[in-house]
Amino acid sequence: MEILEELKILGSCRIQDLARRLDVSEETIRRNVRSLAEQGIVRKVHGGVYLAEAVQEPTFSQRMNVNPDAKRRVAGAVAARIRNGDSLILDIGSTTAFVARALRNHHDLFVVTNSIAVAQSLATRNNNRVFMAGGELRPHDAGAFGREAINFVRQFNVQHAILSAAAIDATTGFMLFDMQEAEFSREIMRRSNHVLVAADSSKFGGLAPIRIAPPEDVDLLITDAAPPTDLQDFLKQANVAVEIASDVPAPDMSE
Repeated sequence: MEILEELKILGSCRIQDLARRLDVSEETIRRNVRSLAEQGIVRKVHGGVYLAEAVQEPTFSQRMNVNPDAKRRVAGAVAARIRNGDSLILDIGSTTAFVARALRNHHDLFVVTNSIAVAQSLATRNNNRVFMAGGELRPHDAGAFGREAINFVRQFNVQHAILSAAAIDATTGFMLFDMQEAEFSREIMRRSNHVLVAADSSKFGGLAPIRIAPPEDVDLLITDAAPPTDLQDFLKQANVAVEIASDVPAPDMSE
């Protein structure tokens, strides 16, 4: 994860420079780079490494403007499943931010998150209790990650984990671009009684380099259109229920 964070800043880097920046041996860097390359996350060149094209994800603000109507419908369907007084953990995804907006008329919620956008939508209103993971906030999405965030969520046991996904296919299942996000998602899945993925249909058949978890660990996918047949079969075999939000009226999410 440290190698990827450096490459996100630099784009590419020489092996010896990475070793110096991370204060480890060059062999340690090479060993980890080999593993990342085998997963398709990075590309090796002589003496250096660079991020594979597939791991370049738009910024959070850009993602908020992608398919907003579909995300609103998905968010409305998710909010309809949450009762006043429920406890939930929400991740950093843009769709999850729409879910938080759709929950603003709920009250007495117990909310755990690592997302500033989620916390801003739900804190200090309707007698909600909002717990924000600590640590350094990443500049491109204002999310808290790392060991502090993982240790923080381990204190909780909630009813619902609400996750986003960057891609969903009939081979791998639910995927993300970022290793830290995937690690956080796995931890909140462990801390929840019910795991719900909120993702619009543009994610079907997409590619991302990191699997979140085995698909069997997800209870429900809420989306805005029926998945393609191969993905439907894949999800059915993994016992993942699918709810289509296309007929759910989009809630008013004006600030």
